[in-house]
Amino acid sequence: MDGNQWLAERFEEHRSHLRGVAYRMLGSMAEVDDAVQDTWLRVSRAGIDEVENLRGWLTTITARVCLNMLRSRDVRRETPLDPHVPDPVLSAGPELQPEEEALLADSVGLALQVVLDTLTPAERLAFVLHDMFQLPFEEIAPMLGRTPLATRQLASRARRRIKGADVSAPDPDLARQREVVDAFFAATREGDFVGLVAVLDPAVTLRIDGGPRMAAASMTVQGAEAVARQALSGLASSLRVAVLHPALVNGAAGVVMTARRRPLTVIGFSIVNGRITEIDAIADPDRVRALTAAVLDDAAG
Repeated sequence: MDGNQWLAERFEEHRSHLRGVAYRMLGSMAEVDDAVQDTWLRVSRAGIDEVENLRGWLTTITARVCLNMLRSRDVRRETPLDPHVPDPVLSAGPELQPEEEALLADSVGLALQVVLDTLTPAERLAFVLHDMFQLPFEEIAPMLGRTPLATRQLASRARRRIKGADVSAPDPDLARQREVVDAFFAATREGDFVGLVAVLDPAVTLRIDGGPRMAAASMTVQGAEAVARQALSGLASSLRVAVLHPALVNGAAGVVMTARRRPLTVIGFSIVNGRITEIDAIADPDRVRALTAAVLDDAAG
């Protein structure tokens, strides 16, 4: 076995881990694979003759690549999209596949990804690498050109933002989650305002990301009564012609909506203590089509 083949095999052993790092950093499935491919190109050129901790070294390279991508993204985006719902990890089956589990280890729900997207690139890198992957600040600091103390402060600031967003751990029972989601759609179809409010947390947040092509559809709505009114005025009419495909959205109960076999919307739910605390919907046609291709193929099969 030559050196390049050996290196390629070692890299493949860590690919799932590196995709998990990139997903937490970027929140974009297309960019995740680009980042991992860029990491491989850098590793294959550099070699690993003096590397003692291969996993740690690959993690730091992937993080650097992602940091550059985040900074470039901020420069390119002239007008920030608000709200922005990150790409979810979608699965059509009742259980996650091993590669999906690797992406979502440590319960990276969609609600947490939404908060991570509000952090600066430096805050995100410090928090993700230290709090999620246990890298010491002494190793993270050189990536940011800061001291370990300043890097610790970045992670602490990110931690406060996440704590302030009150991202709760979802109900672990998927069957119970699905019951709540089904009750939400049943009440919406029937025009049952009281029934809708009953399945919504009083402080529930609804985010709809229509993307640049459907910017008018983008909105953030908060509070059970306001979200219920929005569901009855906006979603109820769509449900008359739409088909709901149950899916796992970042490991939680969610749906893909289609009409005339065309994917319309991906909706993820955060459910805590039997009530919906967050609803995150992606209605951007280009993103929905890319995200749902494999899921809808699996469902059809």
